[in-house]
Formats: sequence, structure tokens, C-alpha cells
Amino acid sequence: MEYNLISENIGKIKENMERVIIGKGNVIELVLTVLLAGGNVLLEDVPGTGKTMLAKALAKSIQGRFSRIQFTADLLPSDVTGIHFFNQKEGEFVLQKGPVFSNIVLADEINRATPRTQSSLLECMEEKQVTIDGETMILDNPFFVIATENPVETAGTFPLPEAQLDRFMMKINMGFPTFEEELILMERFLKEKPLNKLTSVVTIEELIEMQEGVGHIHIDEQVREYLLHIVEATRNNKKLRLGVSPRGTLALLRAGQAYALVKGKNYVTPDDIKYLAPYVLEHRLIYEGAYMAGREKKNIIREIMEEVSAPTEKFVG
Repeated sequence: MEYNLISENIGKIKENMERVIIGKGNVIELVLTVLLAGGNVLLEDVPGTGKTMLAKALAKSIQGRFSRIQFTADLLPSDVTGIHFFNQKEGEFVLQKGPVFSNIVLADEINRATPRTQSSLLECMEEKQVTIDGETMILDNPFFVIATENPVETAGTFPLPEAQLDRFMMKINMGFPTFEEELILMERFLKEKPLNKLTSVVTIEELIEMQEGVGHIHIDEQVREYLLHIVEATRNNKKLRLGVSPRGTLALLRAGQAYALVKGKNYVTPDDIKYLAPYVLEHRLIYEGAYMAGREKKNIIREIMEEVSAPTEKFVG
């Protein structure tokens, strides 16, 4: 697919989603970045900020299969992946596929499920495949998980382990709308539900071609070195018990390429990496203080970004 056509399709998806999601253009861009980069995204915020609505708006904008899993404490791994059951009429075992056999999977309130059930998504998210009763099956392409969690309510929840968090390319907070944005929101939802009127603007085939185009975005060697200096700074920081893994390095690299494409460029700049780093890296860090406040965690990332010098040359693809 040509570069201009990719940019046009990205614009169509964003415009379509903004009919429902008001004032969150930056969040939409970040989610599209993860989608194009072939990763998965974790949306964390208080209830009612539009996490589920955003996932549904994206799913409706793309002509693919969508499924939602409402995570609860009694949810079993087989409820997510699927199970073989004995069909008495046929006299044989038949596979009942789970909701992961879709293009876009909304894992709603993922931290309400037990670690055993949470881990059933690990293979799906990283290797795009699922193993059921010893049989490995390839999932649909593209495969994209949007997980949501509520950071405020902790009763009856199970915090995501580091191995699970590392599978998410980005962790994003939605945030509240401004006064003006919420006025527009009320006006738009006053008489109807805009989500019901959304239709797909991009086919699955077009989306796959868009994802393939990410690898052709130029990223200069100096920008790659700048990215690696940031990663190494997390590994050498005394406040951190464990820094970013090579998986995180590659995630930031790929996210940089995809974000440049979302912004209509064919090259990555140091500013792109600097902007994306907190979203891609913060949730991958393991801190010395087990109960370190969220604000202090963000300060560590901010300090690291200030310590690492960015190259100043012009980087044009």
C-alpha cells in the first residue's frame, strides 16, 4: 500500500472514532500506534472515562471480528481460549472456540480475573497463537488486545504480574475531558448514541497492509542509539530493581515507527521517542520500593528523560 493511502486510511479511522470519543485525539493516536505496530494496549483509568467506548469505536471502524470478555473472579482459562467438548450427536470431541479467535479482543476489567485466567492471554498476546488441549492454533491476523483496568478499586482484583504487563506495548490513561469537551459530549449524546451509527472505514486487508508499511519507516542510527541510551538508563537507575528488557527496547522501536506513520511522516525523530517512552516503558519497570506512589514512578521516568541527551540533527527519511 502506498504511503499516502496509508495516511489517508489512518485519518479515516481517527475521524470515525472522534465522532464518539471527544477530546482524546492523543489517546486515539496512541491506540492506533499500538494497532499498527502489532502490539497490545492496556487502558487504565477510573470507570466512566470512555475506555470500553474507545475499544468499541475502534472495532466498528475496522471491518473485522470483535469480541468482548468481561473478566470476573470465576472466569476460567477455557472461557477465554476455548475448549473441546464431547458432541453426543456426532460421537466425537468438537472444538468450541473462545473469544480470542477474533481480530480485536476487549479484555474488560482484566485485573478482576485470577492470575491463572490472566495468563491464558500470554501466549495469545505474544505469539499470536493459542494452545488448547495440546493443539496449537494460529489466531486471526491481525490480532489486537485492548485490556482495561480500574486502578482505584482494589477489592476483588488481582494485580497484573510483570510478565503480563510486559506483553502490553503501551499503558495509557484516558483522563477526564475538559469543561468544553464535556459540553460537546453531552450535546452529541443528548438525543442518540453515536456509536450505533459508526460503520467500518477500513477493511482487514487494508489494515494488514498498513501494518506492513510500519517496517518501512526510516529510523536513523542516532535515533536508535538515543532510544537505547534511555533503556540503559533504566537498567542503571538505583531506584529501580529491574530496568527495561530487550522486548521493551523493540517495543519502543516499533512504536516509534508506527507513531511516525500515524503523524503522517516517513521517518522517526528523537521527539517521537521522547514522547512515547513513558507510555511504552513505565509499566515495564520494577521498582525497589514495592509501594512506591504512582507520581514518584512517573518522576523516575521524567528524570531519566531529562538525563539522556537527545541528538539535535534533522532526521528526514
